Amino acid sequence: MKLIEPILAQAAAITQLRRDIHAHPELCYEEVRTADLVAAKLTEWGIPIHRGLGVTGLVGVVHGRDGGQSGRAIGLRADMDALPMTEFNTFAHASTHKGKMHACGHDGHTAMLLAAALHFSKHRNFDGTVY
Repeated sequence: MKLIEPILAQAAAITQLRRDIHAHPELCYEEVRTADLVAAKLTEWGIPIHRGLGVTGLVGVVHGRDGGQSGRAIGLRADMDALPMTEFNTFAHASTHKGKMHACGHDGHTAMLLAAALHFSKHRNFDGTVY
């Protein structure tokens, strides 16, 4: 099995998550819905989480095959906030919040990290911990 195959298998689900996040933009320190969505997905995938970091931030913890005993660690992060701008796009997942939009790609970054978390939770063929 090539690395990309299990990731591509989740592409539609991850795209849907990105579109959901895009449609519900929240400004900095107001990302309650987005943080709840991320926390729900991580929990669904069996990933322990820590919440309340920097107001709305959270972190998931995925240990590799060694249970994290090697002490090796890497942190992956994505901003979740939107910008105070009006979206004029007309696609189905355009912003539903007037004066707020994901014009900076944070919806995509959040979805990409969710994809990485899902992959690492299913394929723990690494030593250490991914945060």
